[in-house]
Amino acid sequence: MKPEPPYSHGQRDRTAVLLVNLGTPDAATAPALRRYLAEFLSDPRVVEIPRAAWLPILHGIILRTRPAKSAAKYASIWLPEGSPLAVWTQRQETALANHLRAAGHDVLVRHAMRYGNPSIASAMDALRSEGATRVLVLPLYPQYAAATTASIVDKVGEWTRAARRVPEMRFVGEYHDDPGYISALAASVRAYWQVHGRGDRLVLSFHGVPERSLHLGDPYHCQCHKTARLLARSLELPDDAVMVTFQSRFGRAKWLQPYTEPTLCTLAAQGVKRVDVMCPGFVADCLETLEEISQEAREAFLAAGGQTFHYLPCMNDAPDWISALSALACRHLQGWPTGPLGLPAGPADTGPAGAEDEGPLQRTLALAMGASN
Repeated sequence: MKPEPPYSHGQRDRTAVLLVNLGTPDAATAPALRRYLAEFLSDPRVVEIPRAAWLPILHGIILRTRPAKSAAKYASIWLPEGSPLAVWTQRQETALANHLRAAGHDVLVRHAMRYGNPSIASAMDALRSEGATRVLVLPLYPQYAAATTASIVDKVGEWTRAARRVPEMRFVGEYHDDPGYISALAASVRAYWQVHGRGDRLVLSFHGVPERSLHLGDPYHCQCHKTARLLARSLELPDDAVMVTFQSRFGRAKWLQPYTEPTLCTLAAQGVKRVDVMCPGFVADCLETLEEISQEAREAFLAAGGQTFHYLPCMNDAPDWISALSALACRHLQGWPTGPLGLPAGPADTGPAGAEDEGPLQRTLALAMGASN
């Protein structure tokens, strides 16, 4: 059991928000990828194959061949500051902290990665050392899947099992139809179209999961489609102008369909000249958006006869998204003291952008209430 951080009488208890994203290697090198993939692909939530059958394949084949290939992909999108996912998640942490502070919420905001660094355990250790006795864990996954959100819960639980004083914990499970999230997605599309014009089709590419997970009870597939319906309605687009696809297949099993790249090739063969591709399930640009979509999918579409391919960036640290993230956190923080000196914050204070966004948020809320599950 871990020792508690030094305690002094009169120390103020703190409330914290922990943002958690999937993760990233520390560098675009084969050794760094080997460490990252070993942790990622060893998670039984990610690969639901009996350990006795899977681990020899992972360590005997995959970790011997895949790291170098993956490192080359990461190198093609690596930023001077590091991994795009790490850079954007850090900026989201800073922006959210500033937004909450401006709204009168005196809370700690930190981020962690489920795989890689900073780890969930290290982030929780740091929060405890800063006096956090209440922690809201906010996964940066709008749609729930056992392989993502539930895996975060597992890892936090692993940390609590070794802790002497376990803080009060809350988890945000999903927000695929949250009005602020939908409004922020729509705002990002409108802003892009205002500058670049609008394509013939808007393709919404979500991360794929094995089809088996749907039959086992994951709501992920349905939640992706609901996000797409609400976004289309918010943009006032006809149904045939928006398509839902799934990317990032791994292995030979059947995954959720239709697959993104084959769909784009089919559209090109059908005479669609321009496509706009967006990844609503990712709130920060990363390998899957910048390399797999903006590079590989682009090449496939153009090679199949398409003329123009536009990738619409993730929301990253856009003000609309940070405002929505702040409102989401505030709703889940209700009842916990978040004001100065540990006092409750104002009951209606969800951030400085709230009044400005009231119109589109209310319209999107009406759409969300009316949409079928």
